[in-house]
Amino acid sequence: MSLPLTTNVPPPSFTDRGFIPQTDDAILTGLQQDIQGAFGGNLNFDDDQATPQGQLANSEAAIVANMQAEFCKLTQQMDPAFNSGRFQDAIARIYYLTRNPALPTVVVCDCVGVENTVIPAGSKAVDESGNIYFSMDNAVIGISGAVSVQFACEIAGPISCPAGTLNRIYTAVPGWDTVNNPADGALGQNVESRQAFEARRTASVAQNSRGTIQAIVGAVWSVDGVLDVFGYQNDTDNTFTYRGVTLAPHSIYVAVVGGTNEDVAKAIWSKKSPGCSYTGDTTVTVEDTSAFYTPPYPSYDVTFTRPDDVAIKFAVSISNGPDVPADAVEQIQTAIINAFAGEDGGPRAQIGTTIYASRYICPVRALGDWVRIITLQIGRSTANQNSVTLDIDEAPVTSAADIAVTIV
Repeated sequence: MSLPLTTNVPPPSFTDRGFIPQTDDAILTGLQQDIQGAFGGNLNFDDDQATPQGQLANSEAAIVANMQAEFCKLTQQMDPAFNSGRFQDAIARIYYLTRNPALPTVVVCDCVGVENTVIPAGSKAVDESGNIYFSMDNAVIGISGAVSVQFACEIAGPISCPAGTLNRIYTAVPGWDTVNNPADGALGQNVESRQAFEARRTASVAQNSRGTIQAIVGAVWSVDGVLDVFGYQNDTDNTFTYRGVTLAPHSIYVAVVGGTNEDVAKAIWSKKSPGCSYTGDTTVTVEDTSAFYTPPYPSYDVTFTRPDDVAIKFAVSISNGPDVPADAVEQIQTAIINAFAGEDGGPRAQIGTTIYASRYICPVRALGDWVRIITLQIGRSTANQNSVTLDIDEAPVTSAADIAVTIV
């Protein structure tokens, strides 16, 4: 005959607040009572770790408490406000969204050498920081003795490649003499952070509707490769100027960073109201291939804006000392670049926002006790201000070349 299972350990509970685990003290007290009952009482638990019974009670209490803590974490993963990792991916899949992967920095280089020399895809060059880049396509040096070639960094992420720094050939190719990048590389990105992914999921919910600017922005956010979106509308009969941009009457304004022109235009057209006009600098023709029509399909011009890149300059001054590492400058630059992209969990720099210098103090300070910040300022042409406000046709960018670090 089996005996009923009993214990003095209080169980967890489910309330309107969700799963509530028991406290460690309550679990330990219950286990001590169970052990006392099993051995007839009179066991000494005054020094929990000094006796066999004390160690047994503590170990079992830790097992129960850890189990309840893990289950509490599991229940929180059902809430988009708290979930992360695989659970966040699962909830986002309900909205047909996937996390943006890490992407490498891409840079266009001038490759100089003998005419008709083939530079095969995968040929490598190295920058002044030791980062290796590989060519993305086959290229042939023309009659001018040069050819433009796209190179991608071997390491994904926001690795800075300022103009003139990718200047050494790593893989020798007969007839290929020199390599150099005349402009800064397009900064790569890390795997989309929990905060950034949730912000994009939240924005995408609006795409279930039609006609509103929120629905249009949500649809554009769902386009592969889109990194930033800003939307506004003028619902009046007159032109209207908003933050430096003049909007035509009854028009929508959408500024987009990333994604192909065709995909962005289709997303905008799929959600805008009939008869609505556009304001912007990029026009793409979209065909309506729905079942309502047969070829030749009607086509419509969709206009949106590709915002101008605005380089945000940083000037950081820290106090010197014996504990300051040799790579302090590189560490500070990387911390600011990651925070700029929102990779530290804070807000990323976006179109039309005000960027505050104070936003970057904590990420830099978090590098270690050796960071003793004297000043940290930002600016456009010169980093001498506490904030920078962007218009809605300006997208903020930065690179290591824009981040000056002084150790005094």
